[in-house]
Amino acid sequence: MTTGAADHYCEGAARLRPGSGFFRAESRPARDLGVLLLADLVAARREAAAIAGTSEQAAEPLAVLDAMAGCGIRALRFGLEVMPAGSVLWVNDADPDRLPLLQANLAPLAASGPGPQITAQTAQQLLAAAVVERRRFDLVDLDAFGCPSDLVPLALEAVRVGGLLYVASTDGRSPTGHDRRGALRQLGAAARAHPASWELALRLQLGVIARAAWAQGRGIQPVLSFSEGRTFRTAVRLQARPAAAGLQQLGLLAHCHGCGDQQVQPLLQLGRWTRCRCPGEEPPLAISGPLWIGPLQDPAVLARLLQRAEQPPEAVAGPWLGQPGRRLLQRLVADAADLPRCWPTGAIARCLGGGPPPLMALVQALRQLGYRAAASGVMPSQVRSDAPWSVILEVASGLVQAQDC
Repeated sequence: MTTGAADHYCEGAARLRPGSGFFRAESRPARDLGVLLLADLVAARREAAAIAGTSEQAAEPLAVLDAMAGCGIRALRFGLEVMPAGSVLWVNDADPDRLPLLQANLAPLAASGPGPQITAQTAQQLLAAAVVERRRFDLVDLDAFGCPSDLVPLALEAVRVGGLLYVASTDGRSPTGHDRRGALRQLGAAARAHPASWELALRLQLGVIARAAWAQGRGIQPVLSFSEGRTFRTAVRLQARPAAAGLQQLGLLAHCHGCGDQQVQPLLQLGRWTRCRCPGEEPPLAISGPLWIGPLQDPAVLARLLQRAEQPPEAVAGPWLGQPGRRLLQRLVADAADLPRCWPTGAIARCLGGGPPPLMALVQALRQLGYRAAASGVMPSQVRSDAPWSVILEVASGLVQAQDC
C-alpha cells in the first residue's frame, strides 16, 4: 500500500489517488469509525422500517453530505461499503482545482447508478444552500481544517432529527488553554491549561455544538469523542428537542495548579467554589468553560460498532476496522467519560513525590470504596473519578507504598 501523491492508496473497499493535497493515512481510525457510524444508521433505518411494516424504499432515501472531502476517501468508502442503492451522496471540496481528482476517485460510485453530486463550494455556501433548499442528511461529515465553530449552526440545520453530525477540528491551541484569546473568539469560552487537555478540547467543542442545537430548539446526544492530540473529533446525534436534563450538562471545570484538585459545576446551579486543600493563601482556580460536562460517549452504540466491525461487507478486503481503530474503540467502550474530573497518573505521582500508582489498581480501589472511577479512554494513563482529591491521593499513596514493599 503506497501513499505518495502520484500513487494509489488502498483502504477498506477504496482505491484512489490521494493527490497533492493534505492527506494522512494515519487518520484511518477516524474514517473507519465514520463508516461504522453510517452502517449503524443504515441498520437502524432498516429496523425501523421493519417495525413499521413498511419497505425501506418507501422511506426517505439515505442521504450523506461530505462537506470537506479532500481527495474523497471518506465519501468513496461510504458509497462502496455502506450506502444502499438509491441513496443520496453529496461530496464537496472548496478547492475547484481538486474537482478532477474527486471525479476520478469517485467514478466507481457511478458504475451502478447516477453517482454522487460533486461540487466545489466553500462549506458556508454549501451548508447555506442545503438549508435554503430544505435538504436534510442522515450524516453530515465536517472534517475541518482549523476550528469549525462558525459552521456548526448551519451544519446542524442540515442534519435530520435522529441523524449524526461528525465534526473534526485541527485547532489544538485554542481549546487546550494555549491560546486564551483564540478560545474566546472561536469557542465563546475560557480555556485554561489542564492536565486532561485533549478531553478539555472535546468538551469545549461539544459545548459549542450543544448551545447551537439548543438555540434551534434541538438537543444533542454525544455518540463518539476522541483525539490523538492534533485533531479533535466528535459525533453527536441530533434530537428533536433538548432533553430534560440536557441543560445540566453545560458547566464549568476548575483546576487548581497548586494542589491538583479539580471541581465541576453545572451553569444552572453555579455557586461558590469549594476551598481546595492548598496550605496558606489559596491560589486562584483555573476555570474553563462553558463546556460539556456530560458523557462523551454512548457505550451501547460503540459496542454495536465493535460487533458490526466483525462482519465487513464483501467489498472490503481484510478487516473493516484496522487495529489502531479497534484499540481506540475498545478503550472508548470501556469509558463513557461521564465524569469530567480526570488526572494523569504522572500528575498524581508529582503530588505524592514518588512513582505513579498502577492505573487499573487505582480504579479498582476507588470503586471498592464506593466511588465511581474509570481509566480514561480519551487520554492514556489517566484516571477519572468522583472521589474527593484527598481520597484519590491517599489511595494512590497506599498503592505506591505496596509496590515498593
